[in-house]
Amino acid sequence: MQAYEAQRAKQAAISSASWLGLTAHDAAVLHNSNTLTLRLQPCDVLARVTPAAHQCAKLEVDVAQRLAEVGSPVAALESPQVFVRGDYVVTFWTYYEPVTTRSLSNAEYVGALERLHAGMRKVDLPTPHFTDRVSEAQTLVADPARTPDLADPDRVFLASTLDRLRRAVGESGRAEQLLHGEPHPGNLLLTRTGALFIDFETCCRGPIEFDLAHAPDEVGDHYPNIDHRLLRDCRTLVLAMITAWRWDRDDQFPDGRQLGIEWLNQLREKVTAQSG
Repeated sequence: MQAYEAQRAKQAAISSASWLGLTAHDAAVLHNSNTLTLRLQPCDVLARVTPAAHQCAKLEVDVAQRLAEVGSPVAALESPQVFVRGDYVVTFWTYYEPVTTRSLSNAEYVGALERLHAGMRKVDLPTPHFTDRVSEAQTLVADPARTPDLADPDRVFLASTLDRLRRAVGESGRAEQLLHGEPHPGNLLLTRTGALFIDFETCCRGPIEFDLAHAPDEVGDHYPNIDHRLLRDCRTLVLAMITAWRWDRDDQFPDGRQLGIEWLNQLREKVTAQSG
């Protein structure tokens, strides 16, 4: 969020916290992207604030609540309520002090993801399909007004890659289930109570390999009973998707345009290597 948006979002979080009976005089920014993540003080609660026009807060809360009920490794809600404050939606979560004395091992990562997926198989909620997320990237690439700096040859290449891999993954025949959607290291906390997943606004349905494509290679490669060819296709598909998002004229990712250039080159190398 831009500075003026972030300030309004902070006020929305503090106002909502007060309604819950939480004492919040200050809000420290922990992460700023499309969603603003705040640590409220002195109540020491985590607030997530999202623009109302782009939020999936109700789905995120419902998924997290159901996963907690079946014992999955997820961050706990402070409140199941979803607050709408003007242009913003606010949700409240338990704040966990991160463990900084050691790093998360690959075995811990694999184990946490296995337990998350096992819990997700017990959750039956209407969620988007992974192809819906691919479609969002395809729509972005197809609209020069939204991606004005994307050169025509790159646009054609990115569009064809997204289309080809969407079909390849979608027609793989692998069993599908509820997925986190983006279980990358930034969405996994190492806490005193163990490894916990956060950020469920990207939940979707699809093959497990689509989730594994967001994790480090050492994690995906050691996850049991996976289709390695499908995982390879999913990794390339995910790279194509995140590359498309970096060319969005409204993208606020740090160094996003430079990453867009780098990832486009990486994508060409991957596609060339796989077709060679």
